Amino acid sequence: MSDKHHHDHHHHGFGHHHHGHGDKRSLTVALLITGGILIAELVGGIITNSLALLSDAAHMLSDVASLGLSLLAIWFASKPATLQRTFGFYRAEVLAALINAVTLVVVSLYIFWEAYERFQNPPEVQSGLMILVASIGLVANLLSAWVLSRGESHQHNLNVRGAFLHVLGDALGSAGAIVAGLIMMFTGWYYADPIMSAAIGLLVLVGSYRLLKDTVHVLLEGTPPHLDLEKVKKAMLGITGVQQVHDLHVWTVSSCFISMSGHVVIQDQTEGQRVLRQLELVLREKFGLSHTTIQIETENLHPNKEECTHC
Repeated sequence: MSDKHHHDHHHHGFGHHHHGHGDKRSLTVALLITGGILIAELVGGIITNSLALLSDAAHMLSDVASLGLSLLAIWFASKPATLQRTFGFYRAEVLAALINAVTLVVVSLYIFWEAYERFQNPPEVQSGLMILVASIGLVANLLSAWVLSRGESHQHNLNVRGAFLHVLGDALGSAGAIVAGLIMMFTGWYYADPIMSAAIGLLVLVGSYRLLKDTVHVLLEGTPPHLDLEKVKKAMLGITGVQQVHDLHVWTVSSCFISMSGHVVIQDQTEGQRVLRQLELVLREKFGLSHTTIQIETENLHPNKEECTHC
């Protein structure tokens, strides 16, 4: 009987740091733009008495916090691993995304409450100034969204994706405020303000649910959505000499850092190194798995392991 372990992580670190620099620059630009518009919409919302503007300003306040958290997470992720934290601080990125998602839920609930209060007795709103401030906010938010969406980070990095959703929600909020302002300007129907605010809150809630769902999936170490574990197992079993594959796990440590571990049963002990090399090649080229830990066995040491629900 032979136990062999193989760790392959040649390609991970370099790629991750490359994305980190670009993400930091994009997030910093977005933070500066969002911070400026937050002040403008807050002052404008108070002057015009517009809940739609104040709702968007509240959302922007959460954006400023989330962008700051995102930058802090990138800083933590760049710190080296230690004996106590062998993966380093990569999970700080996921925790920041979780905080962003929860914050979005709280903001949306606040908007719903304020919209309900306003709907009972809608106050008069200075629609002209409201439209002007919201238009400036829309342009700035679209600019921030464009900065964050450059490249592929907003698709593969939960942290940047969370910030992107925040800013995109702000852009929709600004557009909604413009529509509400136009309705009030031409019809005098001030119910448009709380109704549009509730619509903004709904958009925020939908975006936060999706981000929260994906973040919790990562924290529960679920299989990455783009990977089919059955296909991974089938490809491994397709290697000549492999008899069984068990205890197979693929999980996300952080964006751009996916780990895989598993046990492989072979018949001939002398074939161990050849099987390892072929497994490494297949996993990296077919599935993009470059950080792998594989134990080679000449018999299944844990035949009932996969049936164990409490291990």
